[in-house]
Order: sequence, then structure tokens, then C-alpha cells
Amino acid sequence: MRRFFGGVGLVMLVVCGIIVAVTFVERLPSNPTIGAALMESWIRLLEYMPLFLPMAVFMGTLLASYNLTKSTEKIIIASAGLSPYQSARPFLLGAALIGFFATMVVNPYSVNLSEKNITSHNLKLIDDAVWLREAGENGFITMRAGKMLAASKDEMTFANATVYIQNSQFRPVQQVQANKITLTDDGLNAARARVWDANGALKTEKWSIKTRLTPRTVLDRYLQPDQISFWDLPAFIKKMSAIGIPMRGHLVQFWTLLFLPLTMIAMATLGVAFSQTRQRRNYSFGVKFSSGVITCFALYFLTNLFNALGATGALPPMLSVVAPPLIIIAAAGMFIASFDSI
Repeated sequence: MRRFFGGVGLVMLVVCGIIVAVTFVERLPSNPTIGAALMESWIRLLEYMPLFLPMAVFMGTLLASYNLTKSTEKIIIASAGLSPYQSARPFLLGAALIGFFATMVVNPYSVNLSEKNITSHNLKLIDDAVWLREAGENGFITMRAGKMLAASKDEMTFANATVYIQNSQFRPVQQVQANKITLTDDGLNAARARVWDANGALKTEKWSIKTRLTPRTVLDRYLQPDQISFWDLPAFIKKMSAIGIPMRGHLVQFWTLLFLPLTMIAMATLGVAFSQTRQRRNYSFGVKFSSGVITCFALYFLTNLFNALGATGALPPMLSVVAPPLIIIAAAGMFIASFDSI
């Protein structure tokens, strides 16, 4: 297990170093200080981690197995009567621990950091604009904003915003245009806005209106599934499903995080399968490593295909998440069994 964590750690160090270096150089011109650029690079790294973590586990398993083979330890283990399944047990346990840690610690931490830097890029946009709407007994409030300048749980600021207010018969009551409109728990307000009444009269004044919309409800409605913490997803899905909002994408995200340890076990099993050899010398590590990387990319597209089927409703969300790792474990296990029986 120590060799396994060493191999995974080495791969993670190299991959994370490359990602941080690239994103730091990319973000440096748009940030006022080096520290801000580094913090943004760190946030991007945490967002990319679910993409390369399974591959890191696979590469770490291959690397640890190669070191054991090169030092003859793997041959000694086999001579002692341990089967490939018994010798792979530390790898599988270590992979499961990595999955649990990524789900329960890394994901909530990443989401917490991302919430401090939410922009319109994190929202589901329509016509490249942010749309908010509130319907009530007294009428309707609709706002279209060009972009969102800043967002938090207590306040959201929108730029180039237009607000349309209608009565319960859908007749226009007021139209408001402002360069900047702020949404708080008390409603919408603007320090300076152009306001047209129902008769078309124009006034330029400070404007505000009470709404049931709050920054928290806006974020809950419009944020992407990966912008919600694993611990908050069950309650969020239940709340949104109660008001009729489709939650298939969020269900796929929840099951993906819940079964991430299973995915890590599948990649470790695949690494054990690729590392099976009876050669200590002339061990073709480079060939196995290259073919394993290509296989990982193929499995990545397979997993995305199943996730897309789950998000569109073609497959149950849970099945779309569980099926790929079970297929990998079954195929790798069959290969290990056939190799061991030769």
C-alpha cells in the first residue's frame, strides 16, 4: 500500500504541477497579483481533479507494480503462494480510500472555494444572458441581465439589466433599465435606473422592489450540478424535485460522487490486469503504460457516454454511473483469472 500511494502521489504531483503551471500562466494577465493568480489556478486544479484522478490511480498502480516486479518482490510474493487477488488487495483498499477522501473532503472544499468566484460562466445561460423570473398572485417580475459581476449567498450583482414588471393579467406595469442591479434577501435594487411606468413616462431615480427571489434560490436554480457539494446534493435534489424541476443531471452527479470509490477500485483493478507479467528483465513497461493510457481515454469516453444517457433519461441515473466501473472490474478480473490459470 505504501508503494501504491507513492506511485499515485508521484503521478498526481506531475499532473498537478503541469496543470497549475499552465493555468497560472494563463490567468496571470487577468489577475492583479501573483497570489490571486495562484489561488485561481488552485481552484481550477480542484475542478479538474475528477477528470484525471481515475487515470492517476491507474498509472500509480502500474508504477507500483513495475517497481515490485523490478525489485523481484512480486516474484517472491507469488512464490509465497499469494494469488493476484490477494497481492492486489492493498491496491484496491488504497484506491477506495482515495475515492472516499475525494468525495467527502475534496469535493466540498472545491465547491466552497468556487462559490466565492461564481460568474455567469457557472450559470446555465439562455441567449448568452442571465434570466430570472418570479411569478406570484400580484403579477410577474422578469429580469434579463447581460452578465453577472459578482455572486455570493448574500448578494448578487448584475450588469446591463432590464426588469419587466407585469400584473396578474400580464399587462406591463413598469420597465426598469440599469447598468447595475443588485439582488439581496430584500429584493432587487439599483442606485440609479431609468424607470418607465404603464403610461410610458420616463424617470431616472433610485429603484427597488421586494421579491421572493434571493441569491441562494438563484444559485440553487441555476448552478451546474458540479457546483453543489456532495453533502448538500440530497436535500437540494429533494427540494428541486418537489417543485417540478428536472434533476437527472444532479442525480448523475450525486451517484458519481457516491460511487467514486468503486470507480477508483475499477481503475486499480485495471492497473493490476495491465501489470501482469512473468518477466523481471526486459519488462515492457513503456508499452504497457502507453496502451494503458490509451485504454483510459477510451474508458473516459465510455463513462461520459453512460453519464450522458443517464442525464437525458435514456438510462436510470444510478445505472449509468455504476455500469462502467462494474464492466471494467469484470473485464479486468477475467483477464487476471485467465492469466493466473495459464
